[in-house]
Amino acid sequence: MSSNVNTSGSPENSPEPNAQRQRLIEELNDRFSASGIRKKQVHRRVAGTAWLLWIQLLSGTRRLFDLIFAGVLLLLLAPVLFGLYLMSRKVVRTPRLGRWGIEYDELSFASGPARRLMALFNVLKGDLALIGPRPVSSGDVSAADRLAWRRFNIRPGLICLWWIRQRTNIAYGSESEADAEYVDTQSFWGDMAIGLRAIPAAFYGEGVSAAPDQIDFLGIRIDNLTMDEAVHTILTRAEGPEASQLSFVNADCVNISYRDADYRNILRNSSVVLADGIGVKLAGRILNTNIRQNVNGTDLFPRLCAELEQKQLGLFLLGGKPGVAADVAAWIHKNYPLVRVAGHRHGFFTPEETPDVLAQIRQSGANILLVAFGAPRQEKWIANHLNEVGAKVAMGVGGLFDFYSGRIARAPQWVREIGMEWFYRFMQEPRRMWRRYFVGNAVFLTRVVLSRLRGGEPK
Repeated sequence: MSSNVNTSGSPENSPEPNAQRQRLIEELNDRFSASGIRKKQVHRRVAGTAWLLWIQLLSGTRRLFDLIFAGVLLLLLAPVLFGLYLMSRKVVRTPRLGRWGIEYDELSFASGPARRLMALFNVLKGDLALIGPRPVSSGDVSAADRLAWRRFNIRPGLICLWWIRQRTNIAYGSESEADAEYVDTQSFWGDMAIGLRAIPAAFYGEGVSAAPDQIDFLGIRIDNLTMDEAVHTILTRAEGPEASQLSFVNADCVNISYRDADYRNILRNSSVVLADGIGVKLAGRILNTNIRQNVNGTDLFPRLCAELEQKQLGLFLLGGKPGVAADVAAWIHKNYPLVRVAGHRHGFFTPEETPDVLAQIRQSGANILLVAFGAPRQEKWIANHLNEVGAKVAMGVGGLFDFYSGRIARAPQWVREIGMEWFYRFMQEPRRMWRRYFVGNAVFLTRVVLSRLRGGEPK
């Protein structure tokens, strides 16, 4: 009796290992043979050349757009330029540093708001772009500031990101950081977006480099600080011997203060009062009162947390719906893990529970207390209990907890740069916010204009 052994299915003779072995041999040949190495080198050269051509194409597209736009503007503005030249009889040549640090002469008229129109000729020549970092002179950039030197990787521009942020009072940090941000993210469409943002920014007035330290704004004293100065002031007072109340004032706060005398007195008696919002900036311009920066709590908070990481100061979060303050504490732990969150509690408690809340804050050892009840309730609560909470600085922060808990999305940076964060906020909750922003802003501006016409402030 004979048996037939079927060996076709044995692993040794199956086609699959042979195919795998052949693929491995081909892969090793591609990687290590002379022909394979040459093929890789050719591929790298082709890919590198294609990338350079793509970069040149993008650069050429941007340059072509600059040429066309500047040329059209010069043709349209030729009568204006000729009239300005007849009035000034002088074209000023200012040495500037262009791309790669090469010096060129920027053209301008001697004076006047339109004096930089002559620089359109520099755009045609290739010294300038329409959008780019601010043109600087040789003495404006320190050799030690390596971040600032990144601006010279590209052409300077007639319009820059820092210029827009200055005019909307949100030029926080340094110009070098804004330039580095632009260099890292620049694109043709990004430049188009910056150009569009420059249109509303042009109506907000110049950025403020110098202004009084304190101003009387519609009868309320405002400490006219920059964002960095405000953070420094909070930290200094948090380590000081006396308890301080810090308040923010925006257009809505001013309107409330007109109908609530107690709230108005609290603002007048606060240790520190900060200008908040584009409405205060515009009102300051109408009243010939320069506001240095938009020192709002939402932008101040992460900068304060960054500084608190370097100090042994505790932070207590009070306010919001149940769970909101806890979510803000979680956000702090994730983004600034060295900050000591001494405690947190929601804002829905009864008057009978107030002593327990005060004891919780006091026992936490917090140096800084953030209260998010909304104006004017939060300011009144702080004024009534400042000496009982144990914290050295207590400030009302409005809807800040909603943003950092993730409940409400913050307006994108470009929306803030055109001064329209208020409209973004309205679009999120139109039924709740329409009266505050449309009726309230109209009332606020009316009060500002009337104050200007009277030539004085209400007492």
